[in-house]
Amino acid sequence: MGVFEELRERSPCHLTLLDPVDVEPEEVEHALEPVLEAGTDAILVGGSTAHSSQVEAVVSAVKDVTDRPVILFPNGPEGLAPNADAVLFMSLLNSRSTYYLIEAQVKGAPLVEEFGLESIPTGYLVLGEWGTSVSVVGDARVLPFDRPELIVAHALAAKHLGMRAVYLEAGSGAPEPVPPEIVERVSEIGLFTIVGGGIRDPDTARELVRAGADAIVTGTAVEEDPTLAARIAEAVKS
Repeated sequence: MGVFEELRERSPCHLTLLDPVDVEPEEVEHALEPVLEAGTDAILVGGSTAHSSQVEAVVSAVKDVTDRPVILFPNGPEGLAPNADAVLFMSLLNSRSTYYLIEAQVKGAPLVEEFGLESIPTGYLVLGEWGTSVSVVGDARVLPFDRPELIVAHALAAKHLGMRAVYLEAGSGAPEPVPPEIVERVSEIGLFTIVGGGIRDPDTARELVRAGADAIVTGTAVEEDPTLAARIAEAVKS
């Protein structure tokens, strides 16, 4: 069974995101220990400005401490590494830049093939407020929470383009997470629905799961308070 099918079977899932810019390889074990004990389902590795050597080193460190799947969360070809298990092969569907829509994917696709990575085609949507790292780096035309019809239309575009997942991203350190009512409407489309950004407590995670999220991503909390991240993972798994 592939990584993606395993995640679908385990839904709702908790995914732990490590940004190699913020987490050094020697810090990985300490960061992961609580969330692994709490039952996190897979480790995402990547970030807005990470490059390949950083990514590869962190992936290696993750594999030293767990056999949970390692999935790349790339910012472009520079976010790919040969030692991971899979990659969220994403298109930032609300970017103004053709680079994040298709050019980075064209550059990265030969590497995905060469590395033998399992590819998970994903529509990536940046929501909420402009000013987060991903909205700036990705030159995103951010979709506001008060325009759910636009968010749903973008998710439907992902579906009809043949993507298997949609990632609703509020951004690292976002002032608020994606609202449950948006998650509910998007999840009804039938794509594997991943939600990340601004999730700072277990109750919020539970609410998003009840709304239909298939996977909750915890990133900043892992770096700042691994114990809190573990509580969020436990909330998702319970």
